[in-house]
Amino acid sequence: MKFYTKQHRFYCGVDLHADAMYICILDATGEVVVHKNIPTRPKSFLKLIKPYRDGLVVGCECMFTWYWLADLCADEEIAFALGHALYMRAIHGGKAKNDRIDSHKIAVLLRGGNFPLAYTYPKPMRATRDLLRRRNHLARKRGELFSHIQNTATQYNLPDPLGRIAKPSEREDLSAKFSDPVVRRMVEVDLETIEHYEKLLGSLERELDKIATQHDPVNLALLRSIPGVGRILGLVMLYEIEDIARFPREQDFASYCRLVKPAKESNGKSYGHSGKKIGNAHLRWAFGEAVVLMLKGNKPAQAVRQRLASKHGKGKALAILSHRLGRAVYYMLKNQVPFDQKLFLRQSA
Repeated sequence: MKFYTKQHRFYCGVDLHADAMYICILDATGEVVVHKNIPTRPKSFLKLIKPYRDGLVVGCECMFTWYWLADLCADEEIAFALGHALYMRAIHGGKAKNDRIDSHKIAVLLRGGNFPLAYTYPKPMRATRDLLRRRNHLARKRGELFSHIQNTATQYNLPDPLGRIAKPSEREDLSAKFSDPVVRRMVEVDLETIEHYEKLLGSLERELDKIATQHDPVNLALLRSIPGVGRILGLVMLYEIEDIARFPREQDFASYCRLVKPAKESNGKSYGHSGKKIGNAHLRWAFGEAVVLMLKGNKPAQAVRQRLASKHGKGKALAILSHRLGRAVYYMLKNQVPFDQKLFLRQSA
């Protein structure tokens, strides 16, 4: 975990909400010079901090409304620090808690060098990343509809299996397999919704592909050189990583991708693992999916997986390969080289 340790003349802690923001500004000696609740309006914020802009740093907790504040500080050339929500426990550990207290604690953490940093994703690629996340959300909703149809068939014990209903050609007469007209109508509603999702997802994927080739075509091509990484997984990796240079070591990147289990130790004793939810869940999903797809029809990779499974078990074997793939991606993007399967399998084995 990184902390904000730079020194400034003034430290501004912001307890940010959708309609209001509590501001606390400390000077270099720790004295409170401003402590006020204002509406979340750029003009109100700039007016309040105007006397203290020279040497000011602004810090707030990472929650869904931080985009506009980070962009405003960037446009106004004001230093900005984004706090990691899961590490800012000093805010929540007191006897009393309110916006006034929280804003003061944020300012104190900034001044004392104890402000835990989250990554302030830059504006040029941020909206595309959010659109890609929305696309994946809709894809999961479509998958839930497929599961609902399969579960309905199980409920009524249909004699014949439904088959691969994810393919449009294999679900043309799907609703006719249900004899009850009400159940048939329910399945038809699911199928109509699935068709709508498929049209929407198809257009979204084409748009995202065009945008990505404008943002970073080289790294996108490098990521898609990995067997099993196609259009969507390549986009997820590209936009969730954004810039590999922000990770000084491969260990930092693997930790960010949730590919390792942090150990808990004290006085030479191990207390298991923790921090499983700290990191990027989208990258963890992408690397897990990439490994599974890489193994399909890939006999050399399957042989390595089998050797790992015989020693560690099937689940841990896939986790090891996911970790290895994360390390491979780190060096691919850092050194600007395509994926080398022979080197990857040799190291994994």
